[in-house]
Amino acid sequence: MPDVIMNGPAGRLEGRYSHSKLPNAPVALLLHPHPQHGGTMNNRVVYTLFHAFTKRGFSALRFNFRGVGRSQGTYDRGEGELSDAASALDWLQTYNPNASSCWIGGFSFGAWIGMQLLMRRPELDGFLSIAPPANMFDFSFLAPCPASGLIVHGDRDEIVPEASVTRLVNKLSAQKDIKIDYRRVEGANHFFNEKADDLGRIVDDYLDVALSKPAGAAAG
Repeated sequence: MPDVIMNGPAGRLEGRYSHSKLPNAPVALLLHPHPQHGGTMNNRVVYTLFHAFTKRGFSALRFNFRGVGRSQGTYDRGEGELSDAASALDWLQTYNPNASSCWIGGFSFGAWIGMQLLMRRPELDGFLSIAPPANMFDFSFLAPCPASGLIVHGDRDEIVPEASVTRLVNKLSAQKDIKIDYRRVEGANHFFNEKADDLGRIVDDYLDVALSKPAGAAAG
């Protein structure tokens, strides 16, 4: 899994990239938790998502937002981080110009950034949103949400109340032609400590179904 350095809006961005051996392989971009609270691309939840895609033949990229690890720049309240994610997606698409589909996945702060990118990039076919911080950040931009996806939340999340995520899910589920698969992980806190395996099984189950449908990304 090679280290990669990409050009970002605020300087170099550090990433880890796994290139699929399959022709026209689909691609996935994975986004990490809040940079000011210890979030990095090596977060266990982010790696769980990364591994779920790579073992299904995706070319997958995870990277550090500006100011994290070897990525240059400083924290920019989400605005700069969204630009970082867009640049990372550009890089991923440059190396995979014939990708059969494109997915986004994010954890906590990364879920918020990922959903914003979903609104701006119509080539994104699906999303995985883990513990989206619906109580801390505004998700009202998802009107309408452009793609179906998976939302996962721990029922013992001490940072994001379950009620705020449920309201988000209900709002998205009411939109036409959008299906939100909402899964709760029993006993899981915000970081899924001791529950990473449960999260992995949920992600695996969702992708197995989503990618097997004719309209699903990898089926093409």
